[in-house]
Amino acid sequence: METIMFAMRRYLIAAVAALLLVTACESEEGAGEYAPPVEEPAVEESPAVTGAGQPPAGGELCPNGEEIREKWDLWACGTRLRGANLYQRRVYPELDGPEFMGPGPVGPPVVQADFDRLAALGANYVNLSHPGLFAENPPYEPDPDIEANLDHLIEMAARADLFVVISFRTGPGRAEFGFMIEDVGDWFDESYLNDSVWEDRDAQAAWAGMWRYTAERYRHNPVVAGYDLMVEPNAGALLFEIYDPEEFYASYAGTTYDWNQFYPPIVEAIREVDPDTPLLVGAMGHSAIAWLPYLQPTDDPRTVYTFHQYEPIMYTHQEPGLFGNLPNTYPGEFDLDWDGEPETFDRGWLEDLLTTADGFRASHGVPVAVNEFGVMRWEPGAAAFMDDEMAIFEELGLNYALWEWEPSWEPLLEDSLAFNFRLGPDPDNRTDPVPNDLTDAIVSCWERNSVRPSNVGFGTP
Repeated sequence: METIMFAMRRYLIAAVAALLLVTACESEEGAGEYAPPVEEPAVEESPAVTGAGQPPAGGELCPNGEEIREKWDLWACGTRLRGANLYQRRVYPELDGPEFMGPGPVGPPVVQADFDRLAALGANYVNLSHPGLFAENPPYEPDPDIEANLDHLIEMAARADLFVVISFRTGPGRAEFGFMIEDVGDWFDESYLNDSVWEDRDAQAAWAGMWRYTAERYRHNPVVAGYDLMVEPNAGALLFEIYDPEEFYASYAGTTYDWNQFYPPIVEAIREVDPDTPLLVGAMGHSAIAWLPYLQPTDDPRTVYTFHQYEPIMYTHQEPGLFGNLPNTYPGEFDLDWDGEPETFDRGWLEDLLTTADGFRASHGVPVAVNEFGVMRWEPGAAAFMDDEMAIFEELGLNYALWEWEPSWEPLLEDSLAFNFRLGPDPDNRTDPVPNDLTDAIVSCWERNSVRPSNVGFGTP
């Protein structure tokens, strides 16, 4: 499980890069100089919203109007998918002990009731943040235990009437520990680190092979609504401690470290066997929104471009201080851009931040989605923050999945469960779901879902 300390550092990427961009649900239904390929359109406006985040019927990306005839319609026709991430990683018994992450090979364990509870609250999709199907070390072969686990998750999601996005955290040349690098020397040592994929073209080719294999395996599964090619590409921060996209691309554009050259062969490999399932692609910089303008789209007509939204980090990841003090509130005023002066933090600030996503969509004529976002459950004003943020997602017609949906595995309760909104604002409550405003805000948006595998033509075998 990722530590909170690393999460703070991880999203410093977005906080620093956001300086380049931000000087700035309610009840409505080759290296060298590099410039971002996207410019903000001069007079481009968002499509008019009709109902719950739906653009007008007949738009260029939405040829079937509001009718859902194929998986692409779930992504191209306004907000149709609202759900959560479910996280698993490989289990390391020598590190995790016999109970914490379960018996393995993947943990924490997830049961049918976990999916059923998610669906009962109104969610209609789950983003499976999961190990890739190939081994992390050569010869990069399929791992039958990982396959069996993913098969089982998808089967349980289908029984709960949930769509699934398969998101690979790891794979050839990429281990989970790169997400937890701040913990090196704490509960694991450097021997567990593996991020060779950013320097090894054989590993990159194997990553494409892994996705071809995966697509061949799941292309006919009616609940699999998308393939997310890599969770949070991160070469700049991990290898060079570069958090500014301009600085990174000035030195590393076109090299093996550049996701823009890495991911197109993955797209090609998938399309050799599966021309239809939507693909999800986030930018470098852990997919922070500030890096989105630097992501170069391919000509694949069924790709969704994504970002993760945890801004501002000094609010969303604020830990209780002395006597439980949490000084940064929503709405409120505090230093948002590291200049030592307070700025106003409110819905207007969020709207300014998210114009980047709307600009990318308008410039390229592609769908955009948010497949991770969230706030620690104890933050002052968390319910209002999430309510406003999800309302903006709806206005922009974005699908979204919050972080995270915690399984009911009891040994996890020794962890902080910072993003388990069902536990309410008390950091010391680690066991009992309680009525709370944050849950109400989330559920009020999820309840707007009307599309499920059971009521679309392609959604059942």
